[in-house]
Amino acid sequence: MMERRQFLALAGAGLGGLFGSAGPAWAQMPPLRLGVLSFGTVEWELAAIRALGLDEAAGLKIEPLKLASNDAARIAFLGDAVDSIVSDLLWAARMRGEGRDIVFLPFSASEGAVMRAPDSTIATVADLAGKRIGVAGGALDKSWILLQAYARHQAGIDLAKAAEPVFGAPPLLSMKLEQGELDAALLYWNFCARLEAKGFKRLVGADEVARSFGVEGPISFVGYVFKRNDGRNDRQIAAFAAASRQAKQALASQDAIWSQLRPLMQADDEATYNVLKRTFLAGIPSRTIADEQADATKLYAKLAELGGEKLVGKTATLPEGLYWAGH
Repeated sequence: MMERRQFLALAGAGLGGLFGSAGPAWAQMPPLRLGVLSFGTVEWELAAIRALGLDEAAGLKIEPLKLASNDAARIAFLGDAVDSIVSDLLWAARMRGEGRDIVFLPFSASEGAVMRAPDSTIATVADLAGKRIGVAGGALDKSWILLQAYARHQAGIDLAKAAEPVFGAPPLLSMKLEQGELDAALLYWNFCARLEAKGFKRLVGADEVARSFGVEGPISFVGYVFKRNDGRNDRQIAAFAAASRQAKQALASQDAIWSQLRPLMQADDEATYNVLKRTFLAGIPSRTIADEQADATKLYAKLAELGGEKLVGKTATLPEGLYWAGH
């Protein structure tokens, strides 16, 4: 197993020099308290940042705090128990729309999907009528809202009434789908990947649903949310953004790093490991912020139309300044 110094050699001199002579100034920054989900994939990126020494190069001290659910993460963030969390673009937009000085840094464009068993007779969205559908999140989850709109448009059915939605945590829903207690399940991408490795099939992906509403390219629906505090945290955010970007570049180009991440991935077989790795890499944000924001604006307007104030709050358009742009 490679030691940390070998990773630094693999990374090349460019990583160490990323922050130039600014290191001593960055070192004066307070610790970055980052809330992470116990079943999420952010830990993979954090492990790469540590292995490559990118945190030290930036003068960053990252203090991860494991949280049990998205709700717990949001409560911790709003209660100042953490400085940053990885959350939904929609929630971040709502918070900024309410006047909070927060910014969104794209983390992943990998999206979830509706999964079905290998021998399932469900072939189209119309076939979901009369079926038990697991839904990760709640009734106002953006993927569930979009899926309902897609079903109305494609098949003329109201899934909330025609099917039996079962809301719950992704691990539980995934298990129930495997056990045959659910006919299908709308799950986050990492749970879809694990099921795919076991032969389960995708019925429709959230990316396909988004494209049906005019989105032209992948959108990072998940990202790091930071508090700017009138610009006082901008140096810290910029340092983390650079470390995150370099870690993603290394993960995309250096297979050796993945051997260090594998224990975190809980991949017991090669098939699961390979699907998780492939899907994670496919979701690395590659578009300009301007392009992402243009598509996100279109989709946000559609979601505001479909979900109303309960979903997006009082802001019917994507708030200006939501995306981190280096400030």
